[in-house]
Amino acid sequence: MTHPFYVDSEKPNALVTGASRGIGRAIATYLALDGYDLILTCKNSIGELERFASSLEDEYGISVRAERVDMSSPSDVRELFEGITDLDVLVNNAGISYIGLLQDMTDEEWDEVIGTNLSSAFYTCRSAIPLMLKKHSGRILNISSVWGNVGASLETAYSASKGGLNAFTKALSKELAPSSIAVNAIACGLIDTDMNSCFSKEEMDELKKEIPAERVGTTREVAGLVRLLLQAPLYMTGQVITLDGGWT
Repeated sequence: MTHPFYVDSEKPNALVTGASRGIGRAIATYLALDGYDLILTCKNSIGELERFASSLEDEYGISVRAERVDMSSPSDVRELFEGITDLDVLVNNAGISYIGLLQDMTDEEWDEVIGTNLSSAFYTCRSAIPLMLKKHSGRILNISSVWGNVGASLETAYSASKGGLNAFTKALSKELAPSSIAVNAIACGLIDTDMNSCFSKEEMDELKKEIPAERVGTTREVAGLVRLLLQAPLYMTGQVITLDGGWT
């Protein structure tokens, strides 16, 4: 993370965190389809992310940089941004879950969830905002969860992190609206990702019965909504949009 990311001035550019799989990977694919140059991050799967980045470059003729970054580390995020000279879109997607009783959770597990899901958005936005202010334009999208709206039993830390992210979104949008920078969030319901692989088939079937749409959402649907929000009027800001098949 030492070399600058020089972009084609005629192409928009975007940073997507947690992009090696799942929702982040789908978002990156849609942005590549729309001609964005990309910076993609992951914490553990850098080989997989590098292969994905190469495939996007070959297929869409864009520039893609893959970086191993611990998004919960302020020093890692600062180092990442030392190599970014221009930014139009920031998608804060990196996230982890923890399922279990709060009383059994360690300090380290709590810090990891809050750091990855909430503090990371502070670290990235703090560095991205000056780049966007220079152009008096930009879009920030935070990938949140319905549990940030209503809370979930056995997912107190995760719910707290996403609830904080929702409030962060609304507050930051008020700061940045005068500078033509929109800040919005998507509160996802049950989406078909590795994060939900902890549930058995029987548990997933029971969850589906609770969802009026009678199915799990797809990563492409989340990415499609990101795509729509990037095309929405700048007057649409400070919104937490729920995507959950009518579940909550």
